[in-house]
Amino acid sequence: MTTRDDVFSELGIGPVWRLREAAPEQTGVAPCTWESLAVAVARCTACKLSATRTQGVLGVGDRNADWLIVGEAPGAEEDAQGEPFVGQAGKLLDAMLASIGLARGNNVYITNVVKSRPPGNRNPEPDEIAACMPYLLAQIELVRPKLILALGRVAAQSLLDTDEAIGRLRGGVHRFRNIPLVVTYHPAYLLRSLTDKARAWEDLCLARRTMQSLAPDS
Repeated sequence: MTTRDDVFSELGIGPVWRLREAAPEQTGVAPCTWESLAVAVARCTACKLSATRTQGVLGVGDRNADWLIVGEAPGAEEDAQGEPFVGQAGKLLDAMLASIGLARGNNVYITNVVKSRPPGNRNPEPDEIAACMPYLLAQIELVRPKLILALGRVAAQSLLDTDEAIGRLRGGVHRFRNIPLVVTYHPAYLLRSLTDKARAWEDLCLARRTMQSLAPDS
């Protein structure tokens, strides 16, 4: 099996797993580029999801965005089209972004923790999250966002390295490598639980206030 690091090695960018512990300037390896990262995701067979996916789904949007939106994994439509959040959950996400003055592709980059669709849209398993996490870390290093919005339990727990319930994680501002991180519900969950939309609106307002509070050059 070709591993994630095998692909990165062929591309000349060194052991990508080191991105989890250190910033690029500390790794002693050549930095990732968007092009090399896209090739690595497309060719990766580091977990069993590679056997059932149609394609890897890297992300979409402004690659120099202040806002980084992180979901959990591609669904069926995302797997088919190669873009995250294109189904009904994607339409709701677009509406959520619009409610705070944002738009897909305009100062917003959207991705998932896991780049391949889990069969039946089940939750990603721990080994699948671990296999894909270096790709997300590389994206964060490339985008260098001012704020991360984590959508749902999987994204929040993976980025914050915790098993706390989402109800306990939302409502405050966390930090990921000194980047403010706000947790809210995944749009797919909100489609099934309309009563939590008001709480999601509170989270979005918190994220907007947090962004507004940042110094212009932060």
